[in-house]
Amino acid sequence: MKSIKMDKTGERGDFEWVCNDQPHTSRRKEILAKYPEIKSLMGPDPQLKWVVTGMVLTQLLACYMVHDLPWKWVLFWSYGFGGCINHSLTLAIHDISHNVAFGNKLARLNRWFAIWANLPIGLPYSASFKKYHIDHHRYLGGDGLDVDIPTDVEGWFFCTPLRKVLWLFLQPLFYALRPLVVNPKPVSRLEMMNAAVQFAVNFLIFYLWGLKPIVYLIAGSILCMGLHPISGHFIAEHYMFLKGHETYSYYGPLNWITFNVGYHMEHHDFPSIPGSKLPQVKKMAAEYYDSLPQHTSWTRVLWDFVFDDSIGPYTRIKREYKLVKQE
Repeated sequence: MKSIKMDKTGERGDFEWVCNDQPHTSRRKEILAKYPEIKSLMGPDPQLKWVVTGMVLTQLLACYMVHDLPWKWVLFWSYGFGGCINHSLTLAIHDISHNVAFGNKLARLNRWFAIWANLPIGLPYSASFKKYHIDHHRYLGGDGLDVDIPTDVEGWFFCTPLRKVLWLFLQPLFYALRPLVVNPKPVSRLEMMNAAVQFAVNFLIFYLWGLKPIVYLIAGSILCMGLHPISGHFIAEHYMFLKGHETYSYYGPLNWITFNVGYHMEHHDFPSIPGSKLPQVKKMAAEYYDSLPQHTSWTRVLWDFVFDDSIGPYTRIKREYKLVKQE
């Protein structure tokens, strides 16, 4: 196991390297042995497709409504309204990536529905997310496998309050480019289709209503996945605010607009259960979750991340997985 390096200011100089397996596998087995009825929560959420479709149509209507607005109001509504919906849609895509829109038997329909949910985001995202998110669950904290973990360069450079604010602002860029550096994979046919559909719809919106709706959509996605209260979940989920704990839940009201992504310990324990049913998991197996560390505010998470010298991009648990190569 690699040693932890600290500099003279108390800031971390490396990740938290561990030899143990992620805790979710063993806890899942233990909970299912005690509460087998939790299996009844697994499977598709029949309401998800309607909620997501309503959000997509709302954004298309907003595109029409902003096309004659002054630029300052386009950016205002992009950050204050449209970006919130788009961020929520990225979390719907997160849910859909686990096949909870139409079930495992209709996996391809889930992929196409994710492309539909992707449309207001403005940039092709859903197919690539699915490809890498599987590894995040299977190899949580895996060196060179889990692209949710920042790179060494990010950990080394973004270590002061001002730099950490810049890192949060640029977070969408790092999430997009990091997989290409850490764990590059061939471009799939689905990713090409995702891009083709996305850019075709973008062109149609531009043809009908001009540039302002395109800026409204894309700027909202970038701004609200960066320095925004909802983006606190990126930090809250797996950054090690308490030594030895790598996953945290948040049970506050922002779950209402983020498909319960705050129930993150429950999600990693049971990724095949839709976000809408994760509160039932916590209720059924309360003794497993109530005593675990949890966050009470995503805004406070962002504040602590920026101003606490002991927290930064390096504050993540990492482990090495030995993969058997297929001949």
